[in-house]
Amino acid sequence: MNKRIAVTGPESTGKTRLTKELAKHYKTIWVPEFARDYLNRIERDYTYDDILYIAQNQFCMNNVAPPHEAKYHFCDTELIVTKIWCDVKYGKCHQWIENHISQQKFDLYLLTDIDLPWEPDPQREHPDQRQYLMELYLHELRHRDLPFRIIKGIEEQRLENAIEFVNDLTDNLARI
Repeated sequence: MNKRIAVTGPESTGKTRLTKELAKHYKTIWVPEFARDYLNRIERDYTYDDILYIAQNQFCMNNVAPPHEAKYHFCDTELIVTKIWCDVKYGKCHQWIENHISQQKFDLYLLTDIDLPWEPDPQREHPDQRQYLMELYLHELRHRDLPFRIIKGIEEQRLENAIEFVNDLTDNLARI
């Protein structure tokens, strides 16, 4: 049985890079972030309803069954990301997103820390709110009692820290 691992966290914290590197390290698949490609395609400012569409598609993509032989299933983002995005941007969140967060079944959340330098990108909106956003992620994960580890470090250290936590997950489950 494979282990489902979500890589989550504020913008510009290396989620995509870490997800790709973990999949490469473990020779397995990964699920990309739906929002980035979608926002590049729409050629207009996104709306409140676009975030719901993004969340629904990300949820579906994350829940496609991986090949049976895959030991790990890494997902580059999940619904907590869209919830926080919606709350911060619009001061409210779609009920569908709220309801489906509890239906996500991840064995581990890797929360990427804000210890990386900010990298400007047209889709990134909050360079001055990184600490606040990190606190929102911590609150959501703790409030929902979800299994998570904070991933810190630069370059290879970040990947090594994530690998250690993923290996710990597998080792702990093997002892049960």
